Amino acid sequence: MSGHKALVLDEVRKYHLEQQDSRDFVPGTTEIWPSGAVLDEDDRVALVEAALEMRIAAGASSRKFESRFARKLKRRKAHLTNSGSSANLLAVTALTSHLLDDRRLRPGDEVITVAAGFPTTVNPILQNGLIPVFVDVDLRTYNTTARRVEQAIGPKTRAIIIAHALGNPFEVAEIAQLAEQHDLFLIEDNCDAVGATYQGQLTGSFGDLATVSFYPAHHLTMGEGGCVLTSNLALARIVESLRDWGRDCWCEPGESNKCLKRFKYQMGTLPDGYDHKYIFSHVGYNLKATDLQAALGLTQLAKLDGFVEARKRNWRRLRDGLEGVPHLVLPEATAGSDPSWFGFVITVDPQAPFSRAALVAFLEDRKIGTRRLFAGNLTRHPAYIDQPHRVVGTLTNSDVITEQTFWIGVYPGLTDEMLDYVIASVKEFVGDNV
Repeated sequence: MSGHKALVLDEVRKYHLEQQDSRDFVPGTTEIWPSGAVLDEDDRVALVEAALEMRIAAGASSRKFESRFARKLKRRKAHLTNSGSSANLLAVTALTSHLLDDRRLRPGDEVITVAAGFPTTVNPILQNGLIPVFVDVDLRTYNTTARRVEQAIGPKTRAIIIAHALGNPFEVAEIAQLAEQHDLFLIEDNCDAVGATYQGQLTGSFGDLATVSFYPAHHLTMGEGGCVLTSNLALARIVESLRDWGRDCWCEPGESNKCLKRFKYQMGTLPDGYDHKYIFSHVGYNLKATDLQAALGLTQLAKLDGFVEARKRNWRRLRDGLEGVPHLVLPEATAGSDPSWFGFVITVDPQAPFSRAALVAFLEDRKIGTRRLFAGNLTRHPAYIDQPHRVVGTLTNSDVITEQTFWIGVYPGLTDEMLDYVIASVKEFVGDNV
């Protein structure tokens, strides 16, 4: 490192320390966010260093992050994307590739998912001309079950895509077994659950493909960003092609003739020897991330274990503190799981003498941030009412979630003092309204 660069980075560290908010927590005045990024001086320095080196496209940091993140999640390949939503789009679209021959998904094929989730788990199904099959979830875990998924499998079913709800694993081992028995693809939307385990195995390592988000609310952040992971090298190659304009060549941008046969390919009806860097085998996109994002991701990755433990600790403090409060349905971990919590979910009993809206308004007035459990029942939203879909069973619990459920934060930026204030506020409201 040059002396000038070292001096700049040293000043960046000093600047970071100067920007720290040293004000004490003031109940009812200080914002208690439901989610947020936890960034330290190493993160700021990493971003500035990448900028100083003008690493404005995907490069060495991106490749390094992909390699380290794949190892962390026990997968062979990871491909960075510009968002978790793009990761889901790539994962589902990869299953439609002609390279999968008879296993490829085609328009009209069905994909099982849950109604109570985030839209971008479901959107790629519709965007690829596939039919979502919606099943309900359980209250308390907010996940569906293997039994519900099995009941939804029909003659047109070809795949399953489910998110681990707010960091709480679904019955992924059993559902993976169902997928294998029925020759179905399984995609794990692991955006909320990095670091969680089910039956001792990391979530994101069961399915054919898994996706992750690096939006600031998530366990790791790059500002924006996402990732598709797999141990199937054929699927990895398809994901890479779709992410990189749909091109057939696997050389990194700026590389030439790494395969030593760049001008020796003949594909489609192109002339023999057409430049392989400009042969396109998929109708793809440009969904890459940048090295600035990856540089931040690398410093964040080094802190992942600590982040996960903080989330677990904060969730447990809320769970213990709210135990026994009447008229509230408190969350529970799926049996056999060790969640990496994204948030703390509360459902107000429909028979309670107060409403969810009233409790949420009370908390928000005290600067305690709340969020809905994403879309609630997706089939009730204007975007999806007229979209082709199938429902198996009732969506009773998804409707309860739509009406009665919200969540509060557990992210590592929250202190014990903040969490205790949240607990005291909930208890005060309920005590005053029963």
